[in-house]
Amino acid sequence: MARAEPRPGVAGPLPTVVVTIHNALEALDACLASLERTLPPGTRVLLADDASTDPRINPMARGWCYRSSLDARYVRRDLNMGYPANCNAAFAETGEADVVLLDSDTVVTPGWLQQLARCAGADPRIATITPWSNNGETCSFPRPGEPNPAPEHPETLAEAAAMSAPAWPELPAAAGFCMYVRRAALDQLGGFDAATFGVGGGEQDDFSLRAAAMGWRNVLCDTAYVVHHGGASFGPLELPAEGGNLERLLARWPLYHEQVARFLLDDPLRAHRARLQENLELLARSGPQRDLFG
Repeated sequence: MARAEPRPGVAGPLPTVVVTIHNALEALDACLASLERTLPPGTRVLLADDASTDPRINPMARGWCYRSSLDARYVRRDLNMGYPANCNAAFAETGEADVVLLDSDTVVTPGWLQQLARCAGADPRIATITPWSNNGETCSFPRPGEPNPAPEHPETLAEAAAMSAPAWPELPAAAGFCMYVRRAALDQLGGFDAATFGVGGGEQDDFSLRAAAMGWRNVLCDTAYVVHHGGASFGPLELPAEGGNLERLLARWPLYHEQVARFLLDDPLRAHRARLQENLELLARSGPQRDLFG
């Protein structure tokens, strides 16, 4: 199938943001505060709590939904389902909308959701979208493939990313910390394989690879940036079979490790990271009050 060339993109309705939760109160509090700061009033947000054991989560999340200017609701699972099944339940709870899965240990930045929607509007064959991040696997900046420290001023990185003409380059798979999923791809492919991946880990790669095999695209939104601290738990559910999720993933997709290793070695995102760095340096030279003279 011929691949669509990147074009400016016309953002449709904003997707529903699904925040996946299991404990991690302080991280969740920071994540929700960043959503309130950056999203337009009325944006749909679903807090999907996979049976947190911390009793503070429920009242904090419900109170935030009550006070928020966003169209926010909180759902708590009766039993711990594991990350993939929690996401699948959230897919069913969000109607026909596209969704963005957002880990609770992320901090979003101004314009992030609009940029993701703009990217989705560029090509109807885009199934998944991942933004730049400090800790975003192949989408990590400045060093790819490894966690980088969270930036002191993430809004500056978001501004630098948004300065460039978008290219929306291809990825081998989405990174799950912030993953835009098109509803049409979900309808065709089904959700995550919870039976295979249990507590979580590998299900997003598997979904991305299934999408690519059916002619969909997995891309980087090179005009958006989201902080990812990493390390938040998704719960204690036991895996469904012997061995680890990596082994299960590679049993299904035996060339995937080689594909990712080749991607990191060839580094097709090098020029895009260089452009982001150049934009950061340009902003630094223009001074902290540049907006007064724009």
